[in-house]
Amino acid sequence: MKDRKIRYIILFSLLLLCTVLLYFQAPLANEKKKGEEVKQIQNNPGRKADIPTKEWQQTVTIGAVGDILLHDRVYNDAKSNESYDFKPMLSEVKDELLKPDILLANQETVLGGKDIGLSSYPTFNSPQEAGDALIDSGVDIVSTANNHSLDKGEKGIQNAIAYYQKVKLPYVGAFKNQKDKMTLRILEKKGVKIAYLSYTYGTNGIPVPNGKEYLVNLIDKNTMHEEIGRARQAADAVVMSIHWGNEYQRFPSEEQKELASFIANEGVDVIFGHHPHVLQPMDWIERKDGNRTLVVYSLGNFLSGQVWDYKDIGGLAIVNLTKTVHSNETSIKISQPTFFPTFVSSFHQTNYRVVPLKDAGHFGLTNASEKYQEIMEHMKMSMEPGEN
Repeated sequence: MKDRKIRYIILFSLLLLCTVLLYFQAPLANEKKKGEEVKQIQNNPGRKADIPTKEWQQTVTIGAVGDILLHDRVYNDAKSNESYDFKPMLSEVKDELLKPDILLANQETVLGGKDIGLSSYPTFNSPQEAGDALIDSGVDIVSTANNHSLDKGEKGIQNAIAYYQKVKLPYVGAFKNQKDKMTLRILEKKGVKIAYLSYTYGTNGIPVPNGKEYLVNLIDKNTMHEEIGRARQAADAVVMSIHWGNEYQRFPSEEQKELASFIANEGVDVIFGHHPHVLQPMDWIERKDGNRTLVVYSLGNFLSGQVWDYKDIGGLAIVNLTKTVHSNETSIKISQPTFFPTFVSSFHQTNYRVVPLKDAGHFGLTNASEKYQEIMEHMKMSMEPGEN
C-alpha cells in the first residue's frame, strides 16, 4: 500500500514537471517561429510585388532665341528721354516667347549700362533696360559667354552681373567670382530640374585677366567634362548654350559637329548654338548611351541692327523635355522640336521690331511666305520628314 502511494506521488510529480516544461517552452517556440516568419518576409523577393510601384511623368517645354546684338542704331531707337524702352521691339512676338516653360536668350552685348558709356561695334556696351524687355517677354535666363564678353573688361561684366542680380534674372557664362562660377544654374519647373551651362570659343583676342578666369567660360573639354558631370548629378537634364562656328555661314563646320558630338556624349540633352549671326539647321545626335541630343547649330540674330543675307532672320526653338520616374529610376526624353522663325523689321534704321517671319510681308519684307518656307526647310533639313 505504501509502495503504491509512493508510485502515485512519483507519477504525479513527473506529470507536473512535464506540464511546467511545456508551459515555458511554448512561448519560446512561438518566438522562434515568429522570427523565422519575419526573416522570410524580408528575404522573400515575391513580397515586392505587393509594394505599389512609384510612377510619375512630367513634360516641360524649353526654348531659346539667338543673339541680342544691340548696335547703336538699335538702342538709339529705343531711347526715351533719359531712359530706354526696348519692350515695343519685342511686342509682336511676345505671345510666342511666353509659350515655353523656360526660355533662354543669348545676350551677345554686355549690359554694362550707360554709366560706363554705351558703345557699338566693335566693342559693345548696352543699356540695361534691354534686360527689362527680355524679362517682360518671358526670358528666364541669359547666356553671357561670347566673343564680346570682355568688350568693356571686368567692369562691364561686373556691372552687368550687378544688374542681373538686382532684377533676379539668372545668367550663365560670365561670372562675378570663382564661387559664382562654381554655382550651377539649375532652373526647376513642374518638378523637373534643368541645369544651364554656357561657353565661348574666345573673346576677340582680349585676354582674360590672370587669376580671373571665372570672368568668362572658354571652351575647354576638360573643364566642360567636369562641369557637365556635376550638372548631371545635380539636375534631371542639362542644356548647353555655346558660342562657336564661323560668322555668316549657314551650315555648321566640321569643328562644330565634332564638338557637338563630344558635348552630347558627355550627357548634355540640348545644345543651343550662337555666333554665326545666321540660322544653322537643327539635328539629332545619337549618343553612346542610347539616348539622343538635340542640337540647334545656330539660332542666328534675334534682335540686332544687321540686315540682308539672312542676318535679319532668327527664331525661337522649342523642344519638349519629359521626365519619367518608374520604380525609383528616372529617365529623360527629348522630343517634338519646333521652330518659329522671326524677322527684324526696321525703316531707315528706326522703328525696330521683331516680327513673325510668316507675317513679315506686312512689315516690308518682300516674298515673306516664300522666305518662311525656305527657312523652315533649312532648319529641319537634317531631320527626317515628320521626325520629332
